[in-house]
Amino acid sequence: MNKKLLSIFSMLLTVSTTWAQVYESTDNETPEEDEITVIDREGREEVIEFPEAMTYDLDSLLNLYMAKTYLDEADDCNMKNINPSYTKEDYVDRLYRMPTIMEMNYNDVVQKFIDRYSGRLRHSISYMLGASNFYMPIFEEALETYRLPLELKYLPIIESALNPKAVSRVGATGLWQFMLTTGKQYGLQVNSLVDERRDPVKSSYAAARYLSDLYNIFGDWNLVIAAYNCGPANINKAIHRANGEKDYWQIYPYLPKETRGYVPAFIAANYIMTYYSQHNICPMTTRLPAQTDTIMVNRNIHLEQVAEVMGINIDLLRSLNPMYRRDVVPGATELSPIRLPQTEVGRFIDLQDSICNHRAGDFAKRVEVEVKDDVPTYYHKSKRYSRRSRAVRRGGGLNVTIRRGQTLSEIAKRNGTTVAKLRRLNGIKGNNIRAGKKLRVR
Repeated sequence: MNKKLLSIFSMLLTVSTTWAQVYESTDNETPEEDEITVIDREGREEVIEFPEAMTYDLDSLLNLYMAKTYLDEADDCNMKNINPSYTKEDYVDRLYRMPTIMEMNYNDVVQKFIDRYSGRLRHSISYMLGASNFYMPIFEEALETYRLPLELKYLPIIESALNPKAVSRVGATGLWQFMLTTGKQYGLQVNSLVDERRDPVKSSYAAARYLSDLYNIFGDWNLVIAAYNCGPANINKAIHRANGEKDYWQIYPYLPKETRGYVPAFIAANYIMTYYSQHNICPMTTRLPAQTDTIMVNRNIHLEQVAEVMGINIDLLRSLNPMYRRDVVPGATELSPIRLPQTEVGRFIDLQDSICNHRAGDFAKRVEVEVKDDVPTYYHKSKRYSRRSRAVRRGGGLNVTIRRGQTLSEIAKRNGTTVAKLRRLNGIKGNNIRAGKKLRVR
């Protein structure tokens, strides 16, 4: 090992010693656990939670339409399904050689997360390496727009396992796991029909803006991604408790449990997505879908209408348009995009009227309805109406006093009759009535 690398290695060990007194891993992790325990040299235990996406079941990831349709196990993979062992120096050297702006520190907690990705989650990494062909160009373009480090493109690995429809235990949604309030703050529309947190393009640009704002606050990338996980307020609290220290590894003990594992998980994700072949992981083979394009519509359209008229698989449409929560494109509210295979855009334009008219009654909301007012409104028997009910049953009548501001319609509704009957019983020709007068309502 050359002197420069040895110096860096020594510095990293010093950092590790400062915050954790050189952690030693325990061997008590079981397949059911969503956390790890580390022990310092004084025998003190600490529990670190895995980010939620590191606990996802691979079967649920592969159930996505894009995964089922365009990703396959590699037939030509000649690698043995064995995770080789390497020395600490090997990991330090590889992390150092990665072309990143952000620090990729090594310590035993980072090692734990590398082991998780290269061991139990190796098949999930194979999936994500294949799926990254869909998403990484989008992430990189958004990050480039805001001139952010491109290694941030691996944040969705630990946020959502590259699932655009992922929803966390606390409601964070999409590839970048935006909470509702933060998503709206960064321009992502969320309502009953649309959730732009699930839109890969819009959410990526929103995430880039948010990360840029966090860097303007903290000026340190480790603190930025920690704040992305637990919010700036929690980072500020940890800094305060650490007597003003602004180094992630110094404020580490004061962070929430999951956030303590977040930066190590991010470093491990960068490592495994770069050095996967060193751990005998083969990417799933990718059959990229046809190029796509967007068309804007100004009418409400249901994706089933598009699928049935154009003969396009409905799951493909849902996969290309994950932001539409109930398959409804609300073009009548505002111009709305529909993403289609590029070869189908011209056909959509030609068939748009047919698409909108197809099964229109099944999908359209009623705009105007008639009220059935030729019979009295039914009211459940109650004290309020019992006097009138007794009078009607006896064949008698009932008078009411007109109050200031009341209308015939309101009086009719309150007394279970119709405006027409009120007019007939009381000889009223128009709508003019005076407060204080009495009306017959039978």
